[in-house]
Amino acid sequence: MPQSETWTIGRLLTWTTDYLKQHGSDSPRLDAEVLLAESCGCQRIELYTKFEELAGDATRTKFRELVKQRAEGMPVAYLVGRREFYSLPFRVTPDVLIPRPETESLVLRLIDLFKQGTIATDQPRIADVGSGSGIIAVCAAKHLPAARVLAIDVSAAALAVARGNAQTLGVADRIELVESDLFDAVSLKRRFQVIASNPPYVSKDEFATLPPSVRNFEPRVALVAGPRGTEAIERLVPQAAIRLEPGGWLLVEVSPMIEPAAREIIAKHGGFELGATIKDFAKLPRIVQAKKI
Repeated sequence: MPQSETWTIGRLLTWTTDYLKQHGSDSPRLDAEVLLAESCGCQRIELYTKFEELAGDATRTKFRELVKQRAEGMPVAYLVGRREFYSLPFRVTPDVLIPRPETESLVLRLIDLFKQGTIATDQPRIADVGSGSGIIAVCAAKHLPAARVLAIDVSAAALAVARGNAQTLGVADRIELVESDLFDAVSLKRRFQVIASNPPYVSKDEFATLPPSVRNFEPRVALVAGPRGTEAIERLVPQAAIRLEPGGWLLVEVSPMIEPAAREIIAKHGGFELGATIKDFAKLPRIVQAKKI
């Protein structure tokens, strides 16, 4: 991006798209648009009316720094500090995983359990285990106005992000946040109708195959469970069995690679009736679900 040349918004987008493509981005045009909109202080769609406008010095300086970091692998969501999930804007930082579309399948199932009457109650009680940025807890509270949600995470920094998202989206009064390794710091007396979790489920070998933008920037503690990838699930299942009400549901996001093993863990524990694994938008087995008998 030579500083001596004249740069319109349209030219910046074209040059940056090519540049990011050369540096390994799998969505170079989208990345360029999001970063330029951030630099201009406008919505991305507004760029399409500005193609012939000259970009000012301040805009180019900010944009140049963002593009440099993106070319080095920093995810766009961390650069702009937010990511949309389930049609809601969530703040994200390197302390939390970047929300992914696969988790929307879990949220949709959770909400449907109550809205379709599978679980009949006037006040849904839900636990979100491994809450991260709070996407599951916040979406549950937002779409189930009577719900009370316990959001659990081992990371105090992640809980701070979740707390901010709950406040921004107007549901902080119905979400309790607890720092805990799974349910370790939660009273055995607590009971829930749904326990939902997007736990660490990547094995150490699988972690080595992930894109550099994930390996180098997203929190490893939220990704890697251990050598098998099922270690967190092995601990979660017996804890959930104690705390679920009869007829309650356990919903766990998994990697398609460990889905058979996750189902086997639940089946061997007993006390659950396994449901069909829910496929994500890519038609891959993603959400293991089981009903407490």
